[in-house]
Amino acid sequence: MVRRAAGDGRGTRATVRAARRPELRLPPLEPHDGAELEPDGDYDALDFRETDFAGQDGAGARFMDCALTGCALDEASLTRARLLDCVLTGVRGVGTRLAEATLRDVELVDARLGGTQLHGAVLERVLVRGGKIDYLNLRRARLKDVVFEGCVLVEPDFGGARLERVEFVDCALKGADFSAATLTDVDLRGAAPLELARGVDRLSGVVISPAQLLDLAPVLAAELGVRVLAGE
Repeated sequence: MVRRAAGDGRGTRATVRAARRPELRLPPLEPHDGAELEPDGDYDALDFRETDFAGQDGAGARFMDCALTGCALDEASLTRARLLDCVLTGVRGVGTRLAEATLRDVELVDARLGGTQLHGAVLERVLVRGGKIDYLNLRRARLKDVVFEGCVLVEPDFGGARLERVEFVDCALKGADFSAATLTDVDLRGAAPLELARGVDRLSGVVISPAQLLDLAPVLAAELGVRVLAGE
């Protein structure tokens, strides 16, 4: 699927490749027995409901075909964990550690998270829908086929990250940092507001709307060292 963006007025039209969304069909799930997470643990086809993972250590664990609903993730350690074909609904927490984790074919729905550490992580075919995430750390992460839809992102950090086929749909993007990021087919047209704190010079490879271009004009002018003064 290819979405077309505004052209240059000379008969050619630029295109932006749309992100591929996850297509999840979970098998029948067994209720989780309530045991604490274990480092390098294997969790297959389990239903975690209102489970409190606060402070637990699940570093290197693998979750496949799992559903996590209403779970608390405060300070949970999931470094280098793998979440494959999973749905997370209504999870909440501050300081969740997911550095160098792998998320593939994952839906994150109505999350309330703060300070989530996903630096160095790999996200592929991930849908983040609804909810609010404050201070999301995605530095040096790799995002491919990722959609942020109907959510609020406050000061997300994409510094040094690689984004390919990433879409922001009806999504608030406040104080985003794209410093040293590499962006390919990143569609920002659905971000409102679109507020960039840093990394304006890295916007090659993104698509924005004409209205967003006007909103970003002061930031772009400052980046170029252009002074805008009214005539005398």
